[in-house]
Amino acid sequence: MKNSLVNVLGIPFINKDLTEMSALLTKRINVDKKTFVVTANPEIVMHAIKDPIYNEIVNSADYVVPDGAGVILASRILGTPLKERVAGYDLTIKMLENANQNGWKIYLLGGKEDVNSKAVINIKKQYPDIKIAGNHHGFFDMEDDSVARDILHAKPDIVLVALGFPRQEIWVSKYFGEFKNGLFIGVGGTIDVLSGNVKRAPSFWVKLNLEWLYRLLIQPSRWRRMLVLPLFVLKVFSSKYKN
Repeated sequence: MKNSLVNVLGIPFINKDLTEMSALLTKRINVDKKTFVVTANPEIVMHAIKDPIYNEIVNSADYVVPDGAGVILASRILGTPLKERVAGYDLTIKMLENANQNGWKIYLLGGKEDVNSKAVINIKKQYPDIKIAGNHHGFFDMEDDSVARDILHAKPDIVLVALGFPRQEIWVSKYFGEFKNGLFIGVGGTIDVLSGNVKRAPSFWVKLNLEWLYRLLIQPSRWRRMLVLPLFVLKVFSSKYKN
């Protein structure tokens, strides 16, 4: 495993492409091996640098995948290039396809109540052989363990945790020890796309690693979040020359 890890500013990214990653996770599900996956972009990396507790949570995950063109760029700058970007949305779709083929059970956690319900309906339509073990909106107290107990009772194979960072990773870390098996993956805004409320960037933008720009154009309110990108790149160069 160590040889397949690429360190970017203290975060150990697994160096696998989308196909390899989905195959690995599928294998773990088939042998009932509990798994925590973080889909990390530059924002998550920068937050982890500022917050030691969150940093520890991200580093405790079984796998951290590079969800962001900025992370791929950083790995190249540091001379340890990652194979490709593994977007949380793409990995989710791959796992839903695998779940449909294997008749797995899915639990969808997060988003507004109506968004969550729409996402469940769309998943049922597109993946008819998936079993929906349960679902719950994302507006609940982190100290309320009733959601975790509901998931424990439902025994899903995959839990899509769409609470947004850092909340989703904190929630998984808090209750992960309660579960014996299942794939727990933080998917952030993926639920908005699954519900149909937000459109995924056209493949042309994705292939050019410009999905972030597309999202900024259709959601201008995201501009404050985008300010972290140049700071991230500066941090990477600083780390390179310091070493």
